[in-house]
Amino acid sequence: MTADERDQFDEDGFLIIRGALSPEEVDFYRSAIERVYANHVPGQAMHLLSAVRNCPDLVGLLDHPAVFGYVWSTLGWNAHVYHSHVDVHPRVDERRPFWWHWHQDGGRQNREIETDPRPMLSVKLAYWFSDLAEPGRGNLTIVPGSHKTNWLPGPPRRDVEWPRPAGAVEVTVNPGDVLFFDRRIWHARSDNHSDITRKVAFIGYTYRWITIRDEVADLPAQPWWRDVSPVQRQLLGHAGDGTGDHAWGHFPDTTPLYGELAGRGLLDSSIPALIP
Repeated sequence: MTADERDQFDEDGFLIIRGALSPEEVDFYRSAIERVYANHVPGQAMHLLSAVRNCPDLVGLLDHPAVFGYVWSTLGWNAHVYHSHVDVHPRVDERRPFWWHWHQDGGRQNREIETDPRPMLSVKLAYWFSDLAEPGRGNLTIVPGSHKTNWLPGPPRRDVEWPRPAGAVEVTVNPGDVLFFDRRIWHARSDNHSDITRKVAFIGYTYRWITIRDEVADLPAQPWWRDVSPVQRQLLGHAGDGTGDHAWGHFPDTTPLYGELAGRGLLDSSIPALIP
């Protein structure tokens, strides 16, 4: 992460990494998602949690070299994937009842943490596999710079018609683009009124002392687990001796991502999260 990127991320709450995936990678990962979607109800939207658990071919997205640096240069080496999902959204033809979808990621964190602004705590990578270069295709809609705002003006109930927040924009992306964003940025998915089916994978990262939401307990029993790298195993919740002290970062020498970054001379002491 360059100094200019860090400044932009701090100001806007997101970065778009254009062309992060090659066309061949886009085809590979999109096909993997389509195979999973084939077991879903045809024509219906799919929001599938535990992305790698349910679609193992996505494991390469956990630490993809084109974008993983944004994660560890923000959170440091004591991180893992706490929440992930694969989304497929075909065209919506009927008018659905209004629902206020605007939110920050983190769930109860946003109710129970008292600071203003709330701490970042986690970041997300969104890998796009559909042409969403124009609005109206189920684009993610965000309010740039809103990650340091604890509340947005909204309706008294979620089912009360209400306009979009001021400054909201639809993120326009091409297949292979990646959106890196602060979990606090206010966002919502817009409806897809196009003939292009929206396909995207979200990978959320946080500190290892925050509990994983994904289903990962049985991963070592999966036949594909032997091919997973030590860093990927850490990201999927399997690193160290299983103790809280290890998850809290007290043993960097046996934390795979620390070793990887140390071996490459990337532990920049000016970034507190990278200091052992």
